Amino acid sequence: MSGSHRDGGRHAVVVGAGIAGLAAAHRLLEHGARVTVLEASERVGGKLLPGEIAGARVDLGAESLLARRPEAVGLARAVGLADRLQPPATASAALWTRGALRPMPKGHVMGVPGTAAALAGVLSDEGLARIGRDAELPPTEIGDDVAIGEYVAERFGREVVDRLVEPLLGGVYAGDAYRISMRSAVPQLFEAARAHATLTEAVRAVQAKTAAARQTGPVFTGVAGGVGTLPLAVADSLRSRGARILTGTPVTELRREPGDGWRLVAGGEVLHADAVVVAVPAPAAAHLLRAEAPGAAAELSAVEYASMALITLAYRRDEARLPEGSGFLVPPVEGRDIKASTFASRKWGWIAEENPDLTVVRTSVGRHGETEILRRDDDELVELSRHDLKAATGLDAAPVAARVTRWDDGLPQYPVGHHARVARVRAHLAGLSGLAVCGAAYDGVGVPACIASAYAAADQIQGDLRGVEELTAHPVQSLHGGAGE
Repeated sequence: MSGSHRDGGRHAVVVGAGIAGLAAAHRLLEHGARVTVLEASERVGGKLLPGEIAGARVDLGAESLLARRPEAVGLARAVGLADRLQPPATASAALWTRGALRPMPKGHVMGVPGTAAALAGVLSDEGLARIGRDAELPPTEIGDDVAIGEYVAERFGREVVDRLVEPLLGGVYAGDAYRISMRSAVPQLFEAARAHATLTEAVRAVQAKTAAARQTGPVFTGVAGGVGTLPLAVADSLRSRGARILTGTPVTELRREPGDGWRLVAGGEVLHADAVVVAVPAPAAAHLLRAEAPGAAAELSAVEYASMALITLAYRRDEARLPEGSGFLVPPVEGRDIKASTFASRKWGWIAEENPDLTVVRTSVGRHGETEILRRDDDELVELSRHDLKAATGLDAAPVAARVTRWDDGLPQYPVGHHARVARVRAHLAGLSGLAVCGAAYDGVGVPACIASAYAAADQIQGDLRGVEELTAHPVQSLHGGAGE
């Protein structure tokens, strides 16, 4: 069956319905475009996934939003979730290190402390003394980029990296601090380190800048019902404003048409667009860009990803006695199976209020290069989590329910030189008017960063099309079998 798209406005296609693709579509609608979103899977949201366990609503993917950036909170408000934004009920996390849960030191920048104070028990006496020798060292030549682990180890010693930086970065990137780019992962510290002779001065400069910006209030926020409800709300908003969202519709080909415009093959049928935003992971983007931008495709093919799994456990509340706080991180040097645990019922007040008889706990496993543990079946991962939870907290009760959510190749890695790779990708695409990319593979893996990249892509598209005096309306063959038409 054939047909045509609604008349009027430029037609923009967004490939991918994760939060970046949905945010790009939202912005494109604001620019007055007609929008079609194509998603290969059967659902929207990507790594933001709402679910349930033992009747309790929970997140099975990302569970919080950075509140000190405006993009995610702003988008949530724009799609009607303002009254559901909630900061954590408690944000006092711990480190499971040296045989005990120890309070997470305050006053750090992604685990890099500004002082050795309050680190007793986390670091050895030698590790504490090593921080103090930072002032005696000559300035470190950073150059265009440096691995954050290597730089911090040179200035403060490996203990700071292994017991403070690694667990925090592991929670964000599931990566290796000795490979992760400081410029891409902690840009504010990178810039400060280039301007100051010591790491101590650099950390304090970042802290002073944060204080001067009056960034008070919670660092993170959640959404009652789960952060996974955010993409659903965005999708509902898009549909209400006339956008089409087609799931189960993989895009297999993207080609430039003579003159202006693009031709896509999606779900086995042909679709024409004035502009395209590619908002899928790097390997899928590389496949789509190979014909028209082979240089960009080659760069994206080299982006590595880490896999991980989340284990969600529900306990009877009267049987689940947990320490105070929101959970704990685990340094890799401890040799444990889990890398973190969140006491979800304690961290998020809405979970406790909705489920007064349950306690929900999450653990995570898997880092870049760790493949053996993710080959274990779900029951084994549950038992590994229970074993480590008992060792860390004393929790020995049997859960009433357990769920394992696997995120294969879920987190792009930002090694040294990542910023230069992204710049090369964009340089290769610069001559292709009406084409932009966005998502976690470029300028940050957090939800606000993904939304910011989506807005930048949509704004670039708007700029590309603004100079076109008259656009030809392209007929569109109907795409059947996709949800959301």
